[in-house]
Parts: sequence; C-alpha cells; structure tokens
Amino acid sequence: MAEDQETEQVPQKKKTESDDDKRRKKLVPGGLMKAVIRPGGGDSSPADGDQVIFHCTVRTLDGVVVESTRSGLGGNGTPTRHVLGKSKMILGLLEGIPTMQKGEIAMFKMKPELHYGEEDCPLSVSDSFPVDAELHFEIEMIDFSKVKVISEDLGVVKKVTDEGQGWESPREPYEVKAWISAKAGDEKLILSHTQGEPVCFTFGNSEVPKGLEMGIGTMSRGEKAVIYVSKHYLTKSPFMPMVDGLEEVHFEVELVHFIQVRDMLGDGRLIKRRVRDGRGDFPMDCPLHDSLLRVHYKGMLLNEGKTVFYDTRVDNDGQPLEFSSGEGLVPEGLEMCVRLMLPGEISLVTCPPDYAYDKFARPAIVPEGAHVQWEIELLGFEMPKDWEGFNFREIMADVEKIKGTGNRLFKEGKYELARAKYEKVLREFNHVHPQDDDEGKEFADTRNLLHLNVAACYLKMGECRKSIEACNKVLDGNPVHVKALYRRGMAYMSAGDFEEARNDFNKMMSIDKSSEPNAKAALLKLKQKEQEIERKARKQFKGLFDKRPGEIAEVGAIDKEEDEVSGENHESGDSKDLDGDNEEDHVAADAPPPRRSFFSHLWPTGRRVFRAIGVERCSIL
Repeated sequence: MAEDQETEQVPQKKKTESDDDKRRKKLVPGGLMKAVIRPGGGDSSPADGDQVIFHCTVRTLDGVVVESTRSGLGGNGTPTRHVLGKSKMILGLLEGIPTMQKGEIAMFKMKPELHYGEEDCPLSVSDSFPVDAELHFEIEMIDFSKVKVISEDLGVVKKVTDEGQGWESPREPYEVKAWISAKAGDEKLILSHTQGEPVCFTFGNSEVPKGLEMGIGTMSRGEKAVIYVSKHYLTKSPFMPMVDGLEEVHFEVELVHFIQVRDMLGDGRLIKRRVRDGRGDFPMDCPLHDSLLRVHYKGMLLNEGKTVFYDTRVDNDGQPLEFSSGEGLVPEGLEMCVRLMLPGEISLVTCPPDYAYDKFARPAIVPEGAHVQWEIELLGFEMPKDWEGFNFREIMADVEKIKGTGNRLFKEGKYELARAKYEKVLREFNHVHPQDDDEGKEFADTRNLLHLNVAACYLKMGECRKSIEACNKVLDGNPVHVKALYRRGMAYMSAGDFEEARNDFNKMMSIDKSSEPNAKAALLKLKQKEQEIERKARKQFKGLFDKRPGEIAEVGAIDKEEDEVSGENHESGDSKDLDGDNEEDHVAADAPPPRRSFFSHLWPTGRRVFRAIGVERCSIL
C-alpha cells in the first residue's frame, strides 16, 4: 500500500507568489479592523478579476475628513474604480474590499502601515496627507462585476450586460451601427443616442472617442455592454466633441450591426464590402481551400454612370458562373474576395486594374487600366473529393489532372498558382501507399517530378534557396538524379553560388554523357556570369587605388547597359528535356524579383487574404 501511495503522489507545481501576496505578509493582528455600518445584499463578494466601484471617505480618528470621493465632502462625486488583482491599492483595502457585499457600507480602521504609510507603498499622496496617523476609511460598495480589461493601464474596461451572437467583432475599416449613451463618472447623463437611428461610424476613422472604439472592437453583434473610459482615452471626435474636464465616461453600448469591410491588400486599393450576411461562421465556413464555386456577379466600371459590362443574370442566360478556385480562371481580385465570402453572402468589391483585367482577358467594353466594381453573390461551393477509397490508378489519374492544371498555370506565368497545385499533390502523397514495385516506381518518379516542378516555380519567383531545398528532396533519395542536379545548379547560379553550381554541372556529365550539351551550355553561361561580375567589379573600383596619398579616389561610373546582366537567357538550356518529359521540366528564372512571405506557401494570394482577416500566420491550408 505504501508503494502504491508513493506512486500516486504527483509533485505539485509551486504557485508563483504575487506582489500582493508578499504585501499581505505585512498584516498584523489589530492592524486592520472592520465595522459594518450598513449590511449589503446577496451572498457574493468580489474576487480577483472583478471590477469594484465604491465611494471612499477618509477621516482621522476624531472625525476630521481628510479626503473623499463624495461631492458633499469635498470630492467630485465620481466613485473610485479598481480591478482586483490588477489595480494598485493600499494594503488595507486590498484585504478589506473582498469581504464586502454589494450595497454594504463599512468602516475600516487602519494602522499607518496598512494605508499610505506602508513601506514601499505603490500609491502616493500629497505631502499634507497624514501618512503616519491611524485613520478610518468609510467604504460604500456600489457595485462589482466581472470585466474585460481592454487597455493594460485599465483606462478602458468593459462590462458585458448581454452576450452577443457569434465571435466576429468590428475592426478597421468596418462600418458600425450602435445605440450609445454616455454618462460621467457621477452618473450624470452627457448624451444619449438610443432612439431614432443608431449611431453609424467607420471603424478606425476617429469618428468616436478612442477608448469607446477600443471597447466596441471587442464586442460581437447584438452584445450590450458598459465601457468605462478614463480621460486619457477620451479623444475629441465628431460623435463627442466636448471632452474637456471629464475624468471618466461610462458608455452604455448596444452593438446593433456592423458591415464587414476588408482592405484585401492593405493599401486601400482592393476593398470588399459585405452587403448581405451569409450563412455560417466567418472564416471557418468560407471557401478558403481550392473549391468549385458558384457565383452570380455583375461587373461595373467606376465611371459616373456605373456602366455594366457583364451580368451573369443577363449575359449568361441567368446561369451562375462556375469555376474552380486556385486555377487562374477569374481575375485575381475577384477570387481573393470570393474566398472570404460565406454562402448566401453578397459583397461589393472595388478592384484596381492590376487585380482586375490588366492581367486577365479584358471584356471589350472595359478600357485598359480601368478600376472596376463587382457585385458578387456566392451561391455555394463544393470541396474537391479526397482520395479516400480511391485505388492507386484512380489516384494517379487525379494527380495527372492536377499536374496538368499546374503546367498550364506555369506556362501562363502564374507561378504561385502552379506551385500551389504541385504542393497540394505532394501533401496528399503523404497518405498514399503503393502496393507493389511497379506502383512504387511510378509513385517515386511522379513525386520527384513534382518536387522539381516546385523548384522551377520557386526559381521563377526568385526564391533560389527554396528552389535548392526542393531539388535536395529529390537528391536525398537519388543523388545521381540528373535533372535535379541541373535544376539545383541553375538555382545555385542564380543565387551567386558559382562553385556549387559548377560542381552540379560537372557531376551531371560524369553520370550521364547524354547530358553533356546541356551541362556544357550551363557551364558556359556560368563562366559568362562570373566574367560579367568580375568586369563590373573592376569597373566599379577603377582608379580607387591609383591616387596619391591624401587624394580622394572616385568610384568609376557604370554604364547603364553594363549594370544589367549581359545577354543572359536562362531558358536556353533549362527548357531542354533531360529525361524525356518536356511538359513538366519547367524553365529556370531570370533575375530574382522581391521575395515572397510565408503565406505564399499556403495558397497563392493567401498572404494578402489572411492579412485582410487579421491573421498574420496560418497553417490551415
């Protein structure tokens, strides 16, 4: 039995002692005495995390008032407000307040070390305050309740009176409708907008005080709350232009409605405005993954007459448009916004030309460089079938179909979309188990081909290091894979790692004599690139060391044409087929464009879409 008991004993994690716990050790018998003047109601008392609101009057033992929150005793009439466990409080109240009930009035008699005379007291008082005297603190507990602390300095605190629906809250630049009334700290009404039309404002435009907007930004649709805002967060605004002299304002808010408005690119050019709510929860029920989408849409020019250039209900015999996302079949701006819609939702999208028709087949009536507006209704979407229950042949047939789509996208220059297609298959391959040697060889060959296609996409996107990593996934399993060596060599060359590139090209020739023409062409290109860099360096520093001591050398100017890579055409060698598969062996990149962020790995425009919904890093795809 003793052994069993020993085994069952689990070492308890020692609770970290808070600063308040350390202060409580200073309490001594007789240092704090409490007398109830008027009992409170109920059987609950405040606890850590509760906001307490109380009036406080401090007197000497012979009854002289030292200070008070009450207007009749020299105060401003505004009760004190603290959040237990977060606010700085004198030790006597830290211990005494949690013993009170709502409506109770009590007198606390405190020794100096229990109020402002405490050594290292976290609060300061004026020099005239009798810190060394024993004092009476008369406390009336007005209210206490659970609250949400919105600002760390407790300048904005929210008390929920009625829970709302859903979890989505307004954010910039949502359009908000709410009933709002405001009272001063002494409960005097300042303003009231609870009848007629609700208050309407655009979140993030400073149309309401900063603290009020911060509080509303934590509310859900239909929620009712009291938002306590201190003077530091009472900024002037059209809603409340007069804030001078106010120490604190209590805003009673009912969030009636908000319209989701999303800045999809973060620069104000591609804006999605929800006109009608859809079904389900955002964003869990949105078609974030590649799906078959059904939409009705109307396209309009942003001219004075809002000229309609296409309407599925008119120009498509009333039939909706069906398309698969992730395949570049519609303008990029339209697809980005549809991915963030719920079934049944209607949204109005304002789109710049580079995300509309400048890079897509442009309707005849749409001029080049035109900004457009789409009114889109998402009727529904279907997720693609997974491979559960498929046999190997059915899986490989589906792979060929997806790979073919990726190849088309690559040829169209849509490298991000192409990469997403290849990587989708590679993820699914983790759950595929070939049953015999023939299936195993076909599976391995296809997987290697997909990795090399991913490498080609990264190279076109200027991501040389990621292209090298993709090639290494092939070479780790097959160190003599000629095409992988060639692709990695081209990536090394683009990254400026010339020695590694030379090694890969030489290794190609030692493995497969038929690859010599391609390898020698690559080595020639490598030599030209090295010579070009050396020539540019000599030109750059020409005359730098030819001056006499004390003279300032001038850096040689570089002709514009010599500052560019001379006569390179990376496609000349890489477009050739090294193992008999032209379609999948994509060409390498020229000079790298700016690097893409982590979201490019999820799905092509994911980094912009997830930024638009407030999620900087996501791995759901």
